[in-house]
Formats: sequence, C-alpha cells, structure tokens
Amino acid sequence: MSESVYKIIELVGTSAESWEKAAANALETASRHLKDLRVGEVAEMDIHLEDGRIMYRTKLKVSFKYHEDI
Repeated sequence: MSESVYKIIELVGTSAESWEKAAANALETASRHLKDLRVGEVAEMDIHLEDGRIMYRTKLKVSFKYHEDI
C-alpha cells in the first residue's frame, strides 16, 4: 500500500425526514465538490425547529484523499 494523506472536514446535513437523510444530503453534496471521499463518521445528531417544523441535523466528520498538484 502506498503512503497517503487524508484531510478531515466537518459537514452538517439537514432533512425534514430523518437523520439518515440529513447525512446522505451532506455526503451527496460534498461528493459533487470533493474527490476521493473515503470515510464518513457521525459526530452528532440533533433536531432544529424551523418555523415550527422539525429539521433533523447530522454532523459528520468526512475524510478525503489529499492530492498534491504537481
């Protein structure tokens, strides 16, 4: 296995349906902008009230492979 470097960022996804959908929304959006997503770890889940409606929020720690521009 070759040596690699990974960056870890935090994302927060939201959904009116579930924590799982909130996590999926965050990962789907990130995957359109970041290359080589590797691991997503749920760091926190909470519920936010928005105009009297429940919004599920999932905070994820997500890693992706770091590529040096040569």
